[in-house]
Amino acid sequence: MSFFGFGQSVEVDILLNDADSRKRAEHKTEDGKKDKYFLFYDGETVSGKVSLALKNPNKRLEHQGIKVEFIGQIELYYDRGNHHEFVSLVKDLARPGEITQSQAFDFEFTHVEKPYESYTGQNVKLRYFLRATISRRLNDVVKEMDIVVHTLSTYPELNSSIKMEVGIEDCLHIEFEYNKSKYHLKDVIVGKIYFLLVRIKIKHMEIDIIKRETTGTGPNVYHENDTIAKYEIMDGAPVRGESIPIRLFLAGYELTPTMRDINKKFSVRYYLNLVLIDEEERRYFKQQHPRD
Repeated sequence: MSFFGFGQSVEVDILLNDADSRKRAEHKTEDGKKDKYFLFYDGETVSGKVSLALKNPNKRLEHQGIKVEFIGQIELYYDRGNHHEFVSLVKDLARPGEITQSQAFDFEFTHVEKPYESYTGQNVKLRYFLRATISRRLNDVVKEMDIVVHTLSTYPELNSSIKMEVGIEDCLHIEFEYNKSKYHLKDVIVGKIYFLLVRIKIKHMEIDIIKRETTGTGPNVYHENDTIAKYEIMDGAPVRGESIPIRLFLAGYELTPTMRDINKKFSVRYYLNLVLIDEEERRYFKQQHPRD
C-alpha cells in the first residue's frame, strides 16, 4: 500500500517454520490458473515468523501495533463486500512504538481448527490465509499469505451400488448399474448398461460428469452447472440384450470432494449423466447422484 504516491518504508514477509519440509498442493486461483501453496490439515499447528525489513535503515517507522492473524473465510462473488469468517485467530506481536531496525517476530497458532476444504469455484471461494498488519495512522502495511487445507475422510462403511431402470414406453428400456455410490477423487467408476428394449435408432451414448455449485439460501439460491467430463461409451446402434461395460477413471479430471451446506453458504455436488442421442439428434438422459 502507498499513500499520496509515497511507497512503503518497510517490507513485510511471512515465513513458516517448517517451510522446507511441508508439502505443497496445487490449487486453482480465481483466474483459472494453478499455483502451489503450503498444505495443511485440520488440527495442525501453524507457526512461523513475521519478518520486517526497513528499506531505509536510517529512518524510524512509527506504528500503532503489529499483529498476525489466521483467517478462514468464504467469499461469495456476488457479495464481495462481505467476507464470512468462520475461523479468526489473532496474535499481537508488538505494542505501539517505533521500529528502528529490521527484525522478526515469532508466532504460533496451535492445533488450529480448519473444518472445510479450500475451494475456488464459479461463484464462491473458501480460503485460509495468514495476515500480518503493521497499524499506522494513515495507512496500514498488510501482508497476506494463502495456504491450502485438505480434509481427510475415511472409506464409508456402506457403499451400495446404484441400479436403475429407465425408458420410454414401448420405445426404449435400459437398465444401468454402477458398482458403488461413493467414490474417492482417484477412483474408477465401473458399471454396465443393459438394453432390454430398443426401438429407437440410437447412434451415440456417453456419460457426463456434472458439477453443480449451489450458493445462497432461500429465494436467493443460485445453481451453476459445469460439465467436468464427457466420456463416450458407445458409437453405433445397440441391439436388444446387449450390454455395454463402463470404466471411467476419475484421476484425470479436476474434481473436489462433495461439499454439503458449507457454513450455510454453499454446496458442491457431482452427478453422472447418462446421455443417448438418436439419429435425429434427439437427446435422452438420466441423471444419477454419486458422491465423491
